[in-house]
Amino acid sequence: MPTNMNTSATGTLHTTLQNYYDGKLLLEMEKRLVFYHGGQKKALPQHSGRTVEFWRYTPFGAVTTALTEGVVPDGQTLSMEKVVCSVKSYGGYVATTDVLSLTGVNTETNNLVNLMARQGALSIDHIVRDELAKGEQVLYCGGAEGRAALDAAKPLTVQDIRRAVRLLEKQGAPKFNRGGKGYYKAIIGSDAKYSLQSDPLWEEKAKYQQAEQIENGEIGKLFGVIFLESSEASVFAGEGSGSADVGATLVFGEDAYGVVDLGAVGDSPVRSIVKPLGSAGTNDPLDQIATVGWKVEGFAAAILNENWLVRIEHGIEA
Repeated sequence: MPTNMNTSATGTLHTTLQNYYDGKLLLEMEKRLVFYHGGQKKALPQHSGRTVEFWRYTPFGAVTTALTEGVVPDGQTLSMEKVVCSVKSYGGYVATTDVLSLTGVNTETNNLVNLMARQGALSIDHIVRDELAKGEQVLYCGGAEGRAALDAAKPLTVQDIRRAVRLLEKQGAPKFNRGGKGYYKAIIGSDAKYSLQSDPLWEEKAKYQQAEQIENGEIGKLFGVIFLESSEASVFAGEGSGSADVGATLVFGEDAYGVVDLGAVGDSPVRSIVKPLGSAGTNDPLDQIATVGWKVEGFAAAILNENWLVRIEHGIEA
């Protein structure tokens, strides 16, 4: 019998139990997200339609005209641009036969919710990552003029990070404020981490984690950049020289991109969906099928300022 038949006449969990699983799903997802956390958050209220609006502001220029005593100067014109994204729903589930119960928190159901949270976090981060990979501002390592010229001899270096920081600073990209200090953020994969950590200027997280708030995936700092590791960092398989794989490291400032806010427990588009045995009514006449799933009612990600996001493409060392 197909496992995608629970479409009508489904039973519901007790509200307390539903809230427990919803909260567990969201908290477990939050612990695993990396790409998502760097974005400007935009709430998506219920019944607000299938689009979300972000606002991209143009910074004001310098004021070089002195004030005249008793004269009120002209106000400045606020320049901003709306970025509209279509939101979509995402979700997945697993079918089981005998592990669900309506009477209380079930150990097996807890384990399945954990598995669903991992898939949910992976899915959300992939959506954000793939949107950021469309960025138009790209630096190529080792003097390469394009992705097709990259190979293992052109890995990510400290000098490439400095180039990215210089570019962001010259374009006025705002920094993230942490403990009164300004930082850019970078998301790197394991191969890029391998290339950077041998440099004596690299500062391991262990050296400062007692004094600063640490973020998901954080591994260290370098030249005013906080580095976050993700095993899901973009890799352009076979697109380099001689069909070499090409890695991508993202360096960005605050408000470079936006994401739909996943919210807080009790007010979130993230839902756990637990269908107990027999909840499908006549579609499951012998109470044989149960399911545990996750769903995000609406999500989207968008680049808000191309000048505040740099993608460094590099070869992958053997």
